[in-house]
Amino acid sequence: MPDISPSPTESQPRIIVEHVSKWFNKRNARSMKDAVIALIRRQPVRSGQFRALDDISFTIGEGESVAVMGLNGSGKSTTLKLVSGVLEPDEGHVLTRGRVAGLIEVGAGFHPDLTGRENVFLNAAILGMSEKETKERFDEIVAFSEIGDFIDQEVKHYSSGMFMRLAFSVAIHVKLDVLLVDEVLAVGDAPFRAKCNAKLAELSAKGVTMMVVSHSKGQVKQLCTRGIVIRKGRVVFDGPIREALGVLEET
Repeated sequence: MPDISPSPTESQPRIIVEHVSKWFNKRNARSMKDAVIALIRRQPVRSGQFRALDDISFTIGEGESVAVMGLNGSGKSTTLKLVSGVLEPDEGHVLTRGRVAGLIEVGAGFHPDLTGRENVFLNAAILGMSEKETKERFDEIVAFSEIGDFIDQEVKHYSSGMFMRLAFSVAIHVKLDVLLVDEVLAVGDAPFRAKCNAKLAELSAKGVTMMVVSHSKGQVKQLCTRGIVIRKGRVVFDGPIREALGVLEET
């Protein structure tokens, strides 16, 4: 493996993606019925593999805010899931340094039969917070979410907006070094989206490294100074955010 140590004038890397490729199986069958019919007709259920990422490499330094952009199906969300550890690369290496929190599927660790209060502690633990840390930040989490008295109701009775607000609030109050964000602000009302963007900008100003997947040009301009454009699984541009947005428009 090549030397990836930074020079004294460079920031320490938080994320290293090195010659990473990822494949997924393609299937002809769309349902169990289709699969059974295919087997009866002796037709293949699978039709090979789809290469979602093709030898991509980049490094994100400490305190950088980087947007990963591309059309639907380009591989940007797959890249984020590889960095978060949800997926593993088929080739290459993904390395991270420090505590990583992912806003990839907001509320993925929430249990519908538990109350909001119970889910705060559960989700915070999944994201790496100790019980002591969660207790210290609990009031801040609830205040930011604007859930109020509903915090002691089972979350299965929450509206989608309430659920999203509480899940987002837990994630951004984790003591973290790296924050991964995947289109989580596409839902919710406009005032709360603005509040979330302000909080993300605050975390960035404090030196939290951020990797953001978003279709919102306004959001990435506000949060990010650098853009990585992925096209058909390959990095086609890595540089200043305004230039990256120009490249994106050409795809």
